[in-house]
Amino acid sequence: MPTGLTGSCLCGKVTYDTGSEPLWVTICHCKFCQRATGSDRMIQPVFEKQDFSFTAAPPAVFTQPSDGSGKNINAHFCSDCGTKLALTFERWPDKIGIYLGTLDSPDAIKVGPDNSKHIFVSEAQPGTLLPPNVKIFDHHAAEIDGTPIEPTIHSKPVAT
Repeated sequence: MPTGLTGSCLCGKVTYDTGSEPLWVTICHCKFCQRATGSDRMIQPVFEKQDFSFTAAPPAVFTQPSDGSGKNINAHFCSDCGTKLALTFERWPDKIGIYLGTLDSPDAIKVGPDNSKHIFVSEAQPGTLLPPNVKIFDHHAAEIDGTPIEPTIHSKPVAT
């Protein structure tokens, strides 16, 4: 029985249950996420990995070092239809981020100033509009050693 939010790939071979509500939502503008989504950003709700489960066939995994941290990023995808479903991180082994659009009901997660942050805005496409009152980071939100970085927060929308 599902205990969180559910989602799947295009063909339905790989499904998942988040097991809980998201801890936060990261909107990432880095080149990796741009290439991985084919868009200008990735909207990634982040969950506790221990609560998350793939509930049908296991996904295939592609691993690549992060340009930002040098630590491995693992992209979990369907080997049949190619849909990317989730990311896990060597840097944060206890977390898993999903591709928002793979949720059965993507609108189940409301993204706003209280639960989200924009990272790698230094790599955002020109003219990207950043919303007001949201935590904004030029790169990661924490140093390599885990020390938090102070965000920038604008009172009005800002374009990159």
